[in-house]
Amino acid sequence: MDDSTPGRRERKRQQTADLLAEKALELFEVHGYEAVTMEQIAAAADVAKGTLYNYFPVKEALLRHYFHQQIAATAPELTARMKRTPDAIERIRVLLRHAANWSEKHRRYWPHYLQYRIANLRGSDEERSGLEAVFFRVLGDAQEAGRLRADRDIATLVHYFQFLYLGVYTRWLATPGCKLEDEFMTMLDLFLAGAGGNAK
Repeated sequence: MDDSTPGRRERKRQQTADLLAEKALELFEVHGYEAVTMEQIAAAADVAKGTLYNYFPVKEALLRHYFHQQIAATAPELTARMKRTPDAIERIRVLLRHAANWSEKHRRYWPHYLQYRIANLRGSDEERSGLEAVFFRVLGDAQEAGRLRADRDIATLVHYFQFLYLGVYTRWLATPGCKLEDEFMTMLDLFLAGAGGNAK
């Protein structure tokens, strides 16, 4: 197999994209997100500026790639933890606690990531984080266990859950002192029980 084969080319492209995102994060950590330029990122990665722009048109795209790279890297451990959790709803809580813990450590980047993520909701499969597949799995398990209503298809449940999930981040970022894990648990309670309560 040589460098012209599709598999080899795709692996090389992925490795380059990962390197660019990692170098960008190193610079963001040292100089601050706003201060770093695309030219600095290209220089740190030892690539031409045109090469960087071929992979990532803006800094936010680099941030998205890094976030999604981290999601993929932590997925095996998270999946193992969820498998050790017998209750279907508790598995969703495990997932949300994991997301909260990671996000709190990267809070300063979330405004930039979230704005870009919402502006590009119709991104390609390559640009997706992989969380949608996880949501399908954990919500599907809960539905099969009788913990979620069966008169709505799983794609509908996942669609609304995803937007509630993103909505939690907007509140977290806009509210001083807001604890992300607490907000996730509130969102899950509303998703499971509904917001109507005893209202007529």
